[in-house]
Amino acid sequence: MSQWKQIQQLEIRLLEHVDYLYDDNFPMDIRQGLSGWIESQDWDTAATDESMAAVLFTNLLSQLDRVCSQEPDFLQRHNMKFIKQQLQVKYKSNAGLLAKVVSTCLREERRIISSACMQEQGPLEKSLQNSVAFERQKTMDNRVAIIRSSVQLMDQAVKCIEDMQDDFDFRYKTLQSRDPAERNSDKMKQEVTRLQEILNGLDYKRKEILTKIDVVIKEIDNLMSSQLSPELQDWKRRQQIAAIGGPLLTGLDQLQSWFTLTVQSLFQIKRQLDKLGDLVAKVTYESDPIPLQKPQMEERVKYLIYHLIKSSFVVEKQPCMPTHPQKPLIIKTGVQFTTKVRLLVKLPEVDYQLKVKTTFDKDLPPGRVSRQFFILTNNTKVMDIEDYSNGCLSVEFRHLQLKEKKYINGTKGNEGLLSVTEELHSLSFEASFTLQGLTIDLETCSLPLVVISNVSQLPGGWASVMWYNLLTDEPRNLGFFGNPPRATWSQLSEVLSWQFSTFAGCGLNREQLCMLGEKLLGQHGGYSDCQLTWSKFCKENIPGKPFSFWMWLDSILELIKKHLLPVWNDNHIMGFVSKEMERTLLKDREPGTFLLRFSESHLGGITFTWVEHSDNGEVKLNSVEPYTKSRLTALPFADIIRDYKVISDGVVPENPLKYLYPDIPKDEAFRRHYNSHPNKAYPYIPSTLIPISLRLSSNADATPPPCPSPEPPMTPGEFHMLNEQLCFDMDDMSSPYSE
Repeated sequence: MSQWKQIQQLEIRLLEHVDYLYDDNFPMDIRQGLSGWIESQDWDTAATDESMAAVLFTNLLSQLDRVCSQEPDFLQRHNMKFIKQQLQVKYKSNAGLLAKVVSTCLREERRIISSACMQEQGPLEKSLQNSVAFERQKTMDNRVAIIRSSVQLMDQAVKCIEDMQDDFDFRYKTLQSRDPAERNSDKMKQEVTRLQEILNGLDYKRKEILTKIDVVIKEIDNLMSSQLSPELQDWKRRQQIAAIGGPLLTGLDQLQSWFTLTVQSLFQIKRQLDKLGDLVAKVTYESDPIPLQKPQMEERVKYLIYHLIKSSFVVEKQPCMPTHPQKPLIIKTGVQFTTKVRLLVKLPEVDYQLKVKTTFDKDLPPGRVSRQFFILTNNTKVMDIEDYSNGCLSVEFRHLQLKEKKYINGTKGNEGLLSVTEELHSLSFEASFTLQGLTIDLETCSLPLVVISNVSQLPGGWASVMWYNLLTDEPRNLGFFGNPPRATWSQLSEVLSWQFSTFAGCGLNREQLCMLGEKLLGQHGGYSDCQLTWSKFCKENIPGKPFSFWMWLDSILELIKKHLLPVWNDNHIMGFVSKEMERTLLKDREPGTFLLRFSESHLGGITFTWVEHSDNGEVKLNSVEPYTKSRLTALPFADIIRDYKVISDGVVPENPLKYLYPDIPKDEAFRRHYNSHPNKAYPYIPSTLIPISLRLSSNADATPPPCPSPEPPMTPGEFHMLNEQLCFDMDDMSSPYSE
């Protein structure tokens, strides 16, 4: 089933997440109309390859032309033509950006599908969903709307006071212009009484408006402290979780709406207070409430404006290398990386004026890290309005690059306290502007970064990023790995499943996670509350193996992503099965039943084990030497399963693989993944690579050493020649064995 069809079968709750993915950057109409073609293209590679992105962009436009020509509905045809024009304008000179957008959409779709397939959500995802509950957003919308309405009504009240004061001022000046001889007349006395009534009413209105302003200021203060700031912190926490593969990050546009409406209300109150000050300059009196209360209110309003705008300066996209979009917060020296900051208030007065400067490791305490870096490229840009979004003010640094500082005599000072991938760094952003007499200094920083100098350090760096963002919400705890906290298995297992849904399209089910828990923690009645140290996860080798648990798991992720993805996403790979569990599952099955599991002795290896029954009814399990990336590069894994042969004592070779566990016929399970070989009018006899294992007879005098690295399989011609001579070189073949 295609990915888009799976999406359409999701429940409404998950479809709402899908809806967030598609906008003017990549309309859902295209995703729907070109679903099959889109899913068949390699957008991940195109996102980092400009030439490939340009080719895909041209092909996309051609596909749109084809769809338009075949569309019978006039309105839909018109819409598709309009969309094509928009895409041409937006991506003609930047096809790579489109490839990144499409790649992200497809990846997030897979993540959403994977979350739907999980039997139950983990504690992290549950907590995130509760924190963004619809009712909570609705309450926030109502509070902001009530504040805006109250401020608008206060505008009318200030205008009423102004009109009343103008009436008083006119009557007062008229009275002053009268002949002094008339001052004791009844008419003059009536006018004086009327003036006093107006002044009393004016005093009442001034006190009333000041009371209302005070109430609204307190309501805004409460809104900021009790809801707006927590919502922002919640978004930042969700950004951390999304960075390590968690649920799709949304909500920034909603936050911008709340921030903008709130700051607009504050500026409007500031103008109202300024207006009241102007009125005092014209008319004042003893015990006038405005001079008594206005200064304190102005200071509170300025304070709230200052802190609201400062907190609205956020890192929208954490630093990330375009070559590794699914592993943010890891930067390799000499490789360009991108990041984006955004102001969550829309203030037309500061458009095109905010110059943002970025600094690496600003104010880093001395001795904290052994290596120091500086930004090699331009580190200053002006914030701009995004025409293609909701008009937010943002700036994206696309060409930042780090270089390590040189040290005198080669001394780095504190070297050796932490490994390279445990050193945490930070990227800071600063800007400043003046608005309505207020000078506001903006500063924010990225989540902690890991800086590597070699791509071999990437797995260790990603382990650090996962551990940090899983276990703390502190934005700048750069000494975290000096004493890293423990993680519970329920926390870690959820994140590990996210890695498979992000990188391989399909997360881990409960059984697979239990098998991983057993491998990492040993036999336990329950794993959820078991605690795990950072060292056990990433630094200590698995007993009897030359690699750690994380290195083993990461190598499997790479193997799936590059060589096993279709088979993995069809749930044909059981994966994490111990030898004991393997025997339990297979011993009562039909001969030829096999299962696929990942090697426990090889990094990035997969093997298959099948059942055989001897003449006396004894059950025997055979496992082939693991296939690693070097061999799977030469031959697709599904073809290996189809063509695999075992030779025993010169007998005609046969394929022992009949049924995928528990009882699925092999061809039924894998047929759609076999490579087809259409007949072509070439003057050659077609050949096929056949994977072969040699089974030694039971009375063999000696057991040859196992082949450390299987060679590519033989062609039929090679096999025929060797079979005739019954001379098999064990260095060219893999042998069945039990791992």
